Amino acid sequence: MLRFLPAPFRILVNFLWGALATTVIGITVILLGIVKFIVPIPVAQRFISRLANTAFRGWAYSVSAMFRISYPVKWYIEGDIPDDRDGWFMILCNHQSWVDIVALMHLSRKNLPMPRFFLKQQLFWVPIIGVGCWVLDMPFMKRYSKEQIAKNPELKGKDIETTREKCEKFRHIPTTVINFCEGTRFTPIKHKQKGSPYKHLLTPKAGGTSFTLQAMGNQFQEVLDITLVYPDRQTDKPIVLDLLAGRLQSVYVYIDRIPVTDDLRGDYFNDPEFRDHFQGWLNSRWELKDKRIEEVLNRK
Repeated sequence: MLRFLPAPFRILVNFLWGALATTVIGITVILLGIVKFIVPIPVAQRFISRLANTAFRGWAYSVSAMFRISYPVKWYIEGDIPDDRDGWFMILCNHQSWVDIVALMHLSRKNLPMPRFFLKQQLFWVPIIGVGCWVLDMPFMKRYSKEQIAKNPELKGKDIETTREKCEKFRHIPTTVINFCEGTRFTPIKHKQKGSPYKHLLTPKAGGTSFTLQAMGNQFQEVLDITLVYPDRQTDKPIVLDLLAGRLQSVYVYIDRIPVTDDLRGDYFNDPEFRDHFQGWLNSRWELKDKRIEEVLNRK
């Protein structure tokens, strides 16, 4: 532990640790991806994909250490994570910070198949990380504004088509699909601009979540609805700085394991009745999340 060091030094050490782990394992994944591209044998490619996933799990263990380097973060977890690395799961999670990714890696590193995130297209150009995520078959989503779609109607549904293509790849290797349903990180400014009905959350977007369940619902064993709360955060600073500086002392986690029943699978885009039902179901999950976050924050 580095509690004896001033905060700037703790930030530097944690940052260098995360950067080193990401660089070493990212390059390893990229090299495996090159071999996978060169060797056009399906059996060999699947084997290489598993090696890349093993390296990715190593990254999860590495970044998980960031919760201990400066200060031993206490985890308060209600519910449990399934113990099945060979299964298929979908995680729904609120999104406040880049720390969410590290937290989900910490939670899934032992017992779940390695997660796949839906990423913004711009992240592909981040050195090492972008190509590494591409090798791991993470879907890069390009969002189009209403104005862009109005000018070019053929752009409508492109993100859903990307989801469809990636879901086909997910069928061939055990996967945990992580969906930050709000579509972006929560900030007070975004909360006000979007007119969210929740106090601590943005309004969830149901389309992509529903489509993934429709495409892979028979394969998913459970939906894991995870709520992350950081009660020690300093509201005027990013949560990631609190983690790096060792000010993040506790993380509260709520895990609800939800079976994938027939009422969660349907044609969201062409069945108005199902669309209303699914949006209502997702909104009810978000109402529960909002209540839990409020309860944790009120304990301070």
